[in-house]
Amino acid sequence: MEQFKLIIVEDVPLELKGTEGILRNDVPEAEIIGTAESEEAYWKLIKQQVPDLVLLDLGLGGSTMVGVEICRHTKVEYPHVKVLIFTGEILNEKLWVDALDAGCDGIILKSGELLTRGDISSVMSGKKMVFNQPILEKIIKRFKASVNSEILRQESLVNYEIDEYDERFLRHLALGYTKDQITALRGMPFGVKSLEKRQNELVRRLFPEGNNGVNINATRLVTRAIELHILDADHLFADEDKHP
Repeated sequence: MEQFKLIIVEDVPLELKGTEGILRNDVPEAEIIGTAESEEAYWKLIKQQVPDLVLLDLGLGGSTMVGVEICRHTKVEYPHVKVLIFTGEILNEKLWVDALDAGCDGIILKSGELLTRGDISSVMSGKKMVFNQPILEKIIKRFKASVNSEILRQESLVNYEIDEYDERFLRHLALGYTKDQITALRGMPFGVKSLEKRQNELVRRLFPEGNNGVNINATRLVTRAIELHILDADHLFADEDKHP
């Protein structure tokens, strides 16, 4: 790894001291040209000398969004500068997404193995999406859950003989569409009476043992479709919205 210039943005003195110690011991190639405890101090520093890398904490002055905005504006004003997030916000997943959307080159959580020479080397070599073990574990957990959910959905589509029109019908019922509105969808070749027959057929398939004698309305049918993973409650969309 070649020599490079670095600015550290951190407002907790003890954590700043620890970060400087990590760099001094493990990354001798890093030349710390300045440290900043606030947004104002950071912009003053970078205007004096542009670094190769900004090691950026997100929670500055009690506001998590300050760090995100520093990242976003840095990437606009100095697109060649790499920004590595080093944050103690270990539970705020929405904040991680905001930082990624702002263009950061990676996120290192202040837990587990902390910041390593390998993390710094990866960023400086141009690698994107550099994460340490704690955040990788969370990403893998979400990935596995997403894949398993999709597998269950595909199995349910086969097991309950759900075709494209069944899925569209159920999805739009879940979104609050009436049968009249569903018949007006592009490519939906059914009238209201046909949809009523389709609904009755779906009830028969999704409730093979009935519903303890209780009438099954559209709301109960949709709930059952979600329970069986035929519909994904987190990814409901109207066809018109997806294909404007």
